[in-house]
Amino acid sequence: MTTTADDVWRLLAELIESQKETDRRLQETERLLKQQSLESDKRRQETDRQIQQVNEQIGKLGNRLGEFVEWQIRPACVRLFKEKGIAVREFHPEMSSQRGEEGIEIDLLVVDTTEAIAIEVKSKLSQGDVDEHLERLAKFKRFFPRYQDVNLLGAVAGMVVPSDSARYAYRKGLFVIAPSGDDVVILNDSKFKPKVW
Repeated sequence: MTTTADDVWRLLAELIESQKETDRRLQETERLLKQQSLESDKRRQETDRQIQQVNEQIGKLGNRLGEFVEWQIRPACVRLFKEKGIAVREFHPEMSSQRGEEGIEIDLLVVDTTEAIAIEVKSKLSQGDVDEHLERLAKFKRFFPRYQDVNLLGAVAGMVVPSDSARYAYRKGLFVIAPSGDDVVILNDSKFKPKVW
């Protein structure tokens, strides 16, 4: 069987047609992939937008829970510290101060003539919350100089106070306030000695 020039030309023509079909399919595949990629990008952007909205809602809910806990602690904090022998008389919610670029916020402050207690309120108290409050306490008198002459004490409160966070705060010299039934209590025992700033 001999291959003629016509056979070669016919095979070349078929090969060229086959290549054209392959190129056409490849271009169609690329077009479909590009379209799918654009659609995926749109879906990803929409998912990102929805996640952002959910995160914002969670943030708002967290703030509302914090407000709820704060409103639960407010009426009890003067009574609780009087029961501990600290005759607090003044109550100051949501104090803040700014010095240049640096600022400080205190959720609650209760004061008598010689002592002040800065209270940080969280929906769920963590060790990180305790550490942040310790930093606040360390710079409190610089931001609130009118309290220079009082013994500053610290307290943390939460709707949920895990035992490890409570122990950590206790060891750091902070009062720990937590729910107990329909009320709130100071968890610190009679052996507790608060740290004074």
